[in-house]
Amino acid sequence: MTTTLSAALAVTGRPLLVPYVTGGITANWTELLLACQDGGADAIEVGLPFSDPMLDGPTIQEASDRALARGATVESILADLAATPLRVPVVVMTYANIVLRIGLPALAAAGVSGLIVPDLPLEESAATEAAAAAAGIDLVLLAAPSTPDDRLREICTRSRGFVYAISVMGTTGERAQLAGSAATLAARLKAVTELPVLIGFGVSTPAQAAEAGRAGDGAVIASVLMRRVLDGATAAELAADVAAYRTALDLGVSSGTPHAEISGHRG
Repeated sequence: MTTTLSAALAVTGRPLLVPYVTGGITANWTELLLACQDGGADAIEVGLPFSDPMLDGPTIQEASDRALARGATVESILADLAATPLRVPVVVMTYANIVLRIGLPALAAAGVSGLIVPDLPLEESAATEAAAAAAGIDLVLLAAPSTPDDRLREICTRSRGFVYAISVMGTTGERAQLAGSAATLAARLKAVTELPVLIGFGVSTPAQAAEAGRAGDGAVIASVLMRRVLDGATAAELAADVAAYRTALDLGVSSGTPHAEISGHRG
């Protein structure tokens, strides 16, 4: 990895696109990472499969189960990452006990430059923050629609790379429309931070991604992409899917309406 997460996201000059891939989901899963990169990703979120994923909905759970059934391990996934020539940053999403077991240096050695730990309480995150900083990894914190203002400010102060805005109170998963709470939360976050605000959990169509890009600074696309892979999509097909999200984010509203011309976008 040639650049840090914060540095890479700071210089794009466009709405940010972060697709998600479950590590080890297929035998050629690293080709999916390259496909996401080719499709226009600004960073890629890689999920480390976990047997008790409390924030993951049915699709990501199924993806994790498939990876584990294939024999994928944290160690094998990190080895695969280290051997994959990516130009964009990798952000690992996993749970606290895995992080505590493998340690931050192991993630850094694999080229990981960002980390999301959804079950790590803010009050208990100082040691992980320090270890991440020492390893050159940005610890990305999450904010929910129910987060009170004082806690929101602390999250924004302590997060690195970007702030992950959870669009709904619930688990990940495909949804018919982007929740109204997403725009409200994004506005609250943008009022107190200069970090990019990325909306995730349920961003399921290019139109919803464009909506997330207008409300915040971009989108994390997860369950819908993993459903495509679970249903047999090839790497080339996944690249085309990611490219459709890239185009929607860049246009913002519809064909011929550049995102940068939309009133209120911080750019």
